[in-house]
Amino acid sequence: MPSLDPDAPLGEQLATIIEQLPADRLTLRELLATFGDEGLLLLVMLLTLVFLIPVSVPGVSTVFGGAILLVGISRLSRRPLWLPRRLQDRVLPAERLRPGLSAGLRWVRRMERISRPRRLRALAEGRAARMTTDLAFILAALLLMAPFSFVPFSNTLPALALLLYAIGMIQRDGGAILLGHAANIGTMVYFAVLVGGGGAAAHGIFQKLTG
Repeated sequence: MPSLDPDAPLGEQLATIIEQLPADRLTLRELLATFGDEGLLLLVMLLTLVFLIPVSVPGVSTVFGGAILLVGISRLSRRPLWLPRRLQDRVLPAERLRPGLSAGLRWVRRMERISRPRRLRALAEGRAARMTTDLAFILAALLLMAPFSFVPFSNTLPALALLLYAIGMIQRDGGAILLGHAANIGTMVYFAVLVGGGGAAAHGIFQKLTG
């Protein structure tokens, strides 16, 4: 796996990784070795890309979502990232991931164009702001893992929130973090509508069956 140029734009760093993925199979252990502890937020950005486009890769939601959740927990606890060996060594189909990751890069480039380093610094710096963002990050990871993957946009919205949080934390951009909060709220509203609509539909069917 390639080494990263920390001075290159985020989109270029991710494109370099994607271009040099193994031809057939990939594990999180290999990705972690590339990014290292200092590049965990960049790794999160990479892991969200596949959820930002209408592509389905079996097993990815559990592996990537679980890894992102543990990154959030490690940030909140200020401890090194720990991943179960089973999660690190889970083999993923690199040949199917690469097209989805490459297509998702357009989201990173869009976010980079609107991101401004050290904008609204009160939302990005300071202990309280960092803790709030870390908690919101963990919530977004849990929403990404929610069992609604068969519903359109159910993965896209929390993945977008995670992408915005990662960019905001890397760039110290409170504006990006604020947009991440908005995406998180939008996800919860969307899920509430799904659950409420499903409950109403089930109630209607029950009434017809018992009426």
